[in-house]
Amino acid sequence: MADFTVGKYLAARLEQIGLKHYFMVPGDYNLVLLDELLENQNLEQIGCCNELNAAYAAEGYARVNGAGAVFTTYNVGAYSALNGVAGANAERLPVIMVSSSPNTNDAGENHILHHTVGTHDFTAQYEVFRQVTCAAVRIQHPDNAPAMIDRAISTALRERKPAYIEIPCNLSAAPCAAPAPFSELAVGQPSNARMLAEAVGHACDLLADAKKPILLAGVHLRSFGAIDAFRELAEALGCAVAVMPNAKGFFPEDHPQYVGIYWGEVSSPGCQAIVDWSDLVVAAGPVFSDYTTVGYSAVPPRQRLINAEPQSVRFPDAEFTGVALAEFLSDLAKKVEANEATLTQFKRLRGTQTPAPRAAAAQPEAPLSRAEMWRQIEEELDATTTLLVETGDSWLNGMYTRLPGGARFEIEMQWGSIGWSVPASFGYAMGLEDDRRLVAVIGDGSFQLTAQEVSNMIRHGQEILIFLVNNRGYVIESAIHDGPYNYYKNWNYAGLVDVFNAEDGRGLGLTANTAGELTEAIELARAHRGGPVLIECQIPNDDASPELISWGSKVARVNSRKDPRF
Repeated sequence: MADFTVGKYLAARLEQIGLKHYFMVPGDYNLVLLDELLENQNLEQIGCCNELNAAYAAEGYARVNGAGAVFTTYNVGAYSALNGVAGANAERLPVIMVSSSPNTNDAGENHILHHTVGTHDFTAQYEVFRQVTCAAVRIQHPDNAPAMIDRAISTALRERKPAYIEIPCNLSAAPCAAPAPFSELAVGQPSNARMLAEAVGHACDLLADAKKPILLAGVHLRSFGAIDAFRELAEALGCAVAVMPNAKGFFPEDHPQYVGIYWGEVSSPGCQAIVDWSDLVVAAGPVFSDYTTVGYSAVPPRQRLINAEPQSVRFPDAEFTGVALAEFLSDLAKKVEANEATLTQFKRLRGTQTPAPRAAAAQPEAPLSRAEMWRQIEEELDATTTLLVETGDSWLNGMYTRLPGGARFEIEMQWGSIGWSVPASFGYAMGLEDDRRLVAVIGDGSFQLTAQEVSNMIRHGQEILIFLVNNRGYVIESAIHDGPYNYYKNWNYAGLVDVFNAEDGRGLGLTANTAGELTEAIELARAHRGGPVLIECQIPNDDASPELISWGSKVARVNSRKDPRF
């Protein structure tokens, strides 16, 4: 047992689930644990500027790597990370949140400790994190650590949600049993065979009776490993395929069956019409929230909806539980008959419409506009690019940006926490394959919340390209409900890069006020090596997308509806 400690055991498990990095901020309670983790040479310890950023970074890492981990000290660190962990829960991403805690002797000795609210109750943090994780364990003896760590991690992998592990500071280096082989760790939840067969059979019957079925991709396809199975079903059916806004990129946009983003009245041209025209919508992994449905105005009626969720399938007249999403889609693909009615009709609809011309390039001396900025961003994307967009008008503009085949798209739409994108970009880039690149589009207000993490992009030489949209206000909030609180002090955003560079950094900060300046800045960015490039794009505050105005008005209407009880 002397060869393994609680900290080394945890490190081994993180390595076994595929992590190569973990994110942390040191504090006195977790210093010994961080020492124990450093003993594992296959894991790299990544420091962040604060715990909120570290949690966002772990969430971003989980998007590209499948899982992430963040380490904090007690209370002051953990509570700062809470928002990022809750976001990972909402986005269905397995982030292992590990907090060190006071010495096990302190509770019995009735001590008042630092980093607490001055009471003798040391369980409050654990109780809080229970609310935003799928499993929470509070280790109090090293003999129990292996089983508790395994339960937390395996539950996180199975549920695709965060887990919480609390380790007292005096147990981090305490000896414990060695980890069993990885194959003994539960990492999946297969279907109930009978339920799966019944659900597939019922779906086949409904599809056989339907005259014009359509497929709708939802956000949980990735979390539950069902993207390939969804494409398999799509190609077997041959029907039109739409994607929800937070599932953009989960079905290739250059695929002949792709018909666009289904987002109510702000859908891609022709997409809402064909979804509404269909008589059966097969939705795979959707979340029908107020944001994804434009104030619930784009929820398919239940009587013509098959809703395949991560562990259940809902039909108009029945529900089957214990059915894994990927297995359901793949088995269904092997049994359905092709029906191209919706795809044929969509092509007819588009044939009667004049295609929207691609935006013409602005004159080089023209003041930079939102449309020109996004035209140039779209031209910068290729098959190896991930486009990551922050909450705000970047959502709407990013949604209608054409992705080349192979490109990826990242959005935090369920949680929608401004400030997510800077540290999430850092974490995502840390897990990104060597032959791929990251382009992030971030609003100025969001950037002000978590700007410090650009310094760690510089520290690690990440060649991220950031388009910083300086429109001097929370434009998305103004679209929902305007007021003086939506405006703040302007920064010299490009100039901050020099501050973060200090004496040894390789970051590059540029400013674009005209179309020509943006073109030149992008050319410089392409040639730059050894660090991130931030291009500050100056556009007018009122230059918002028309889709944002429409979407914002619907959300505002839902937010302000009267309660009939009052």
